[in-house]
Amino acid sequence: MRFSLPIKVGALATAALLTAAVPNAVNTNVVSSVGPAMLSIGTLAFGSNGVLYAADPQAATIYAIEMGADASKGTPGTKDVGAIDVQVASLLGTDTAQITLTDLVVDPKTHNSYLAVMRGKGADAKPALLRVDGAGKITLVAMESLKFTSVALPNAPEANPANGRSQRSSSVTDMAYQDGKLYVAGLSSEEFSSKLWAVPFPFKAADRGTSVEIFHGNHGQLETRSPVYSFIPFNIGGEANLIGAYLCTPLVKFPVSSLAPGAKVRGTTIAELGAGNRPIDMILYSKDGKQYLLMANTSRGVMKIPTASFGTDAPITAKVPEGTAGVKYETIASMQGIIQLDLLDATHTIVLAKTPTGVNLQSAVLP
Repeated sequence: MRFSLPIKVGALATAALLTAAVPNAVNTNVVSSVGPAMLSIGTLAFGSNGVLYAADPQAATIYAIEMGADASKGTPGTKDVGAIDVQVASLLGTDTAQITLTDLVVDPKTHNSYLAVMRGKGADAKPALLRVDGAGKITLVAMESLKFTSVALPNAPEANPANGRSQRSSSVTDMAYQDGKLYVAGLSSEEFSSKLWAVPFPFKAADRGTSVEIFHGNHGQLETRSPVYSFIPFNIGGEANLIGAYLCTPLVKFPVSSLAPGAKVRGTTIAELGAGNRPIDMILYSKDGKQYLLMANTSRGVMKIPTASFGTDAPITAKVPEGTAGVKYETIASMQGIIQLDLLDATHTIVLAKTPTGVNLQSAVLP
């Protein structure tokens, strides 16, 4: 998962829409039923036992969807699909101006890829989920027959604030599942609005989460209102951490043990990766006996970042006048126009790559 740069693709037939009344916003309400009825669909993450977590940012709600037999319907793997935006638009009976692809995630068991899609614009937009399999077949997932559990996050940003500047779409910016917990990043309505949640699964409730702040070296100040746009769970010396990336682009580590409900925690900034940039997706992988973080960005290409020094790098606590600082990275010149990525298998990533003729879904050898 992951923050997703929108891609316009097309509209969805009425019979396939996933519509519903607004779910209760009280975080202690956990709903278990069949046929998740979402207001929106954003970042995706797979957990264990075939559970797909899907964020509904407009409702500030997380859905845990049991994919069940549906997960085995496709041919294993993911085949490259050229101009997938055009093909999805055709499948949904519309043009490429009317839908938005909000995330791409790989099922670690089948290696099929799933696309989160918003159909339409504004208040009329509706969510859908599509699968791409090893034969290159694109299928609309029939959500109405799938079991799910959902939990609402507390203190979400107002959907219709008086000043007209809603941050509701950032109520959930990224998610990752690790060791029985779903970690969630996003914004709340609180003064220290940047939040991290650790929500045990099966869902019982979502607490207030942890308010997080960072020192932003390029800005030379502490910040509490910018969300973590992308993160990964990562062990440092046997201790579980989250490595998160922010706008303009600090890389920060948070010990999972510090994520207490209602607490305020300052992360450790270990890199400044450049201004004028927003992280999109990140994955961990190993190659030639070393481990790397691969991160896609809006304006600074795909970064290959060695992880070996994450536990020992000196924290950035003073203003970085310009450029970058801290952990070094390599820009992967062969990976151009990448707007989504996920780990396909031990040697390949799957990406959505923007080209002059459309958006391609394609695998790439891990660099």
